[in-house]
Amino acid sequence: MRQYLMPLLLSAAAVAISVPAAAKSRHPDLSGTYNVATLTPLQRPAKLGDQATFSDEEAAKVAEYWSSALAKDSETSDPDREAPPEGGVQAAVAEFEGAAGKVGGYNAFFVDIGTSPFRLDGRYRTSIITSPANGRLPAFSAAGKQRFARYPHKALDRHENTGDAWWIDMPFGPFDHPEMRPLGERCLLGFGSTAGPPALPVMYNNLKRIVQTDSYVMILNEMNHDARIIPIDGATAAGQLPQWLGNSVGRWDGDTLVVTTTDIRDKQGDWLGSPAMTVEERFSRIDDKTLRYAFTVDDPDTWEAPWSGEYPWPATDEKVYEYACHEGNYSFAGILRGARVLEKEALAAKTADRGASSGE
Repeated sequence: MRQYLMPLLLSAAAVAISVPAAAKSRHPDLSGTYNVATLTPLQRPAKLGDQATFSDEEAAKVAEYWSSALAKDSETSDPDREAPPEGGVQAAVAEFEGAAGKVGGYNAFFVDIGTSPFRLDGRYRTSIITSPANGRLPAFSAAGKQRFARYPHKALDRHENTGDAWWIDMPFGPFDHPEMRPLGERCLLGFGSTAGPPALPVMYNNLKRIVQTDSYVMILNEMNHDARIIPIDGATAAGQLPQWLGNSVGRWDGDTLVVTTTDIRDKQGDWLGSPAMTVEERFSRIDDKTLRYAFTVDDPDTWEAPWSGEYPWPATDEKVYEYACHEGNYSFAGILRGARVLEKEALAAKTADRGASSGE
């Protein structure tokens, strides 16, 4: 707990001294609140190949698709409807199909993904990833494949929810105990690498607040109130406790703040990266109301090549409020109890099959 509270305590101190310190800095002031929600995905849809940009007309069609889909999902539900069929039904928005969407979990009320693909350097982008040229994550390296073979639970949460204990024959499953669950589900970090590094847009709560002093930059993320305290230009992180989000150190390259992060924790399914991963982030001003955020991820223990991306951070007048997460995580008892029920059913079915095959 101390490891998680330390950044929050430091962030309060950074806020308290930010105004006079930032005013004296010889570097651009990156301070502000930004809403990074965007319809542009991290990975480019495979059907687009190497098409890196959209025309204005194509971008308008993407915006219209999401506007119509979310409006449909916002329609009033029938209070007298029956329970969903076993296995659930397809979500109104195809991209939100899955364990939650199939039984009426997240609907459009909870979704805040922006209203348009982002525009950078005058063109609408088809993906946040810019390298490789296809806008998609590289293939797993040999070391990455071996790592996932040794620790299969890291990939288990990406398995389709089939309503049965599909993991029953594995050495261990994703529901064996609470610490096997992803950090976002445990309310320890926001999901989807929202805080980073790299910091990426997610389905909701996409606000980020930057407070800058001469020696530190603090980035407060709305989701799970994750705070990164980044020492810059000679300030060191020596002696600090290990951080959930890795150890970050910043330096100025002209008017660009370059942040290098190492010692990133192995995040149990929230992110695929390994502890060997290094992330370089670059923060610069496009104008008074927009930052350019660019990054490069290098992790030979996971991917066969480095990958890079960029997207704008538009300023906003919105306020960052407390993110209470599950307020006690009472759902965990149901998650684990449900897994035990499915495992019991699976074992009973296997026993019945063995009896049938032996003629008993």
